[in-house]
Amino acid sequence: MKGCCGVGIVLKEKLPNTSTGESQTIPEREGDDITPFGLTLAYHGIDLKRIETCVLQVNVGFLCNQTCRHCHLTAGPHRTENMDDTVVDEVISYARRSGFDTIDITGGAPELNPHTITLIQGIVSFGKRIMIRSNLSALNDGTKEHLIELLKAEKVVVVGSLPSLNALQADSQRGSGIFQTSIDALIKLNAIGYGQEGSGLELNLVSNPTGAFLPPSQAETEKRFRQVLRRKWGIVFNNLYSFANVPLGRFRQWLVETGNLEGYMKKLYSSFNSCAVDGLMCRSLVSVSWDGYLYDCDFNLARGIFMDRRKIHVSEMPGPPKPGSHIATADHCYTCTAGPGFT
Repeated sequence: MKGCCGVGIVLKEKLPNTSTGESQTIPEREGDDITPFGLTLAYHGIDLKRIETCVLQVNVGFLCNQTCRHCHLTAGPHRTENMDDTVVDEVISYARRSGFDTIDITGGAPELNPHTITLIQGIVSFGKRIMIRSNLSALNDGTKEHLIELLKAEKVVVVGSLPSLNALQADSQRGSGIFQTSIDALIKLNAIGYGQEGSGLELNLVSNPTGAFLPPSQAETEKRFRQVLRRKWGIVFNNLYSFANVPLGRFRQWLVETGNLEGYMKKLYSSFNSCAVDGLMCRSLVSVSWDGYLYDCDFNLARGIFMDRRKIHVSEMPGPPKPGSHIATADHCYTCTAGPGFT
């Protein structure tokens, strides 16, 4: 990796606070030792622009049954931001006129939005691959059988969050009893065919570190998860993805409170990998928020940085963003270029 260009200017901007809905002043710079992300790209001769946008990510709201320490959206039971039926209809119309290959439903906990079933039913004809991101416990609260039946019938890919194989670590990050509830959810998904060879029902897992450090090798983590989950509970899955935590939202608050923010940012910055830029999800993804506005990714959504830094509503978009268009960045983008990257 090439060296730092030595810029240490402190800039500030007014951005929406996803915790309160109000604007707040957020430091653009994380410290004198961290070169702005845009300057790092320029130093490496990288012009970060879109290729063909083939993925639509839909964030249906910040309501969640958990208050995970690593959440970049500060999602939780107290959040009232939830996509309504009007925006759901506009998202379905956007999918119809755009022809995305993949449509990725996320939250919060998308299971808790009362319109998620309508959304899935509306988009299944307009995306070759439909995904839903689940914290697993929300899917296993005893009231989601109809949703589970729909996921199976439409072969929706389930991406389940399981940050750790250690119950104490997982519960400390996500809430008491969440680990066992998540394990029970995986057992139920396996029982209806998810993760089983030849079923056509894809079950993927996502693992996140439980502290202020970067994840270990994804290949080694996947190997360990396969061995432990099968041996202890007979659980099988298709793929595991191991991601670094983004220093936004509740995770950022925790980093500040524990005095780890500066050190964590330095880890991300020093791990910058220019080869990871080609695979960044923002190059081929557009994210729509619960209120219908567009972002380059869910992290920019959390930060309040609109796509093209303009407030564009999904109802105004004739189709996917054009190849070659600009991608808005900030220093949290170092998370996606650390080590193997975040694709």
